[in-house]
Amino acid sequence: MAYIAPDLEALSNDIAQNAPDAVLQTVLDAKNNYKQSFNPNAAIKVGDQLPPFNLKDATGAEQTSTSLLRDEALIITFYRGEWCPFCNIAIAGLQKYLSRFKAKGANLVAITPELPNNTMTMTEKHDLKFPVLTDLYNEYARKLGIVWKQPESLRPVYKALVDDPGERNGDDSFEVPIPVTMLVGRDGVVRNLFCDPDYFKRVEPEVVLGWVEGLQG
Repeated sequence: MAYIAPDLEALSNDIAQNAPDAVLQTVLDAKNNYKQSFNPNAAIKVGDQLPPFNLKDATGAEQTSTSLLRDEALIITFYRGEWCPFCNIAIAGLQKYLSRFKAKGANLVAITPELPNNTMTMTEKHDLKFPVLTDLYNEYARKLGIVWKQPESLRPVYKALVDDPGERNGDDSFEVPIPVTMLVGRDGVVRNLFCDPDYFKRVEPEVVLGWVEGLQG
């Protein structure tokens, strides 16, 4: 078993110890304010029918929920962007479990607002063996109620420390998806869901594997 919690905790501690005080406070304030305002009742829930999607992968080929669910269950994970180190830890963790997911009858896809040329970078850099799909302008994430319009106070922080999401996403909305992970049955119904507005927190791949094994019970 390969747990991601230690890596997530180490990253959080590194940020807390090394980020300038003003930057750290800006990040934490924005995150905490959104946690308080987030309405889970407006987001997708267990038991909901997954809205269909038709999104392009890193090569520009269209991938549909219908085709992905035709023969197997589907794990869907949303990530903010390759610029987000928390997302990279989560994606790498899921990649390590990919063969086990498939052996139990589940596909895996990642969905991000980043443009296809950037998802290609993500795919190659992290040697991903599953599709990374572009949700242009977060249109699909919006249907699921999982879009965060980040405060402008974060924009200079990102530009100084990591990257400008607007350039990678092809728009200037400064919106990102909540990093939701869900398991959808072949009938299109959401069976399991991890949805935490605190993007420092991610579901363990081992937990996701347990979801998939539960479908076989």
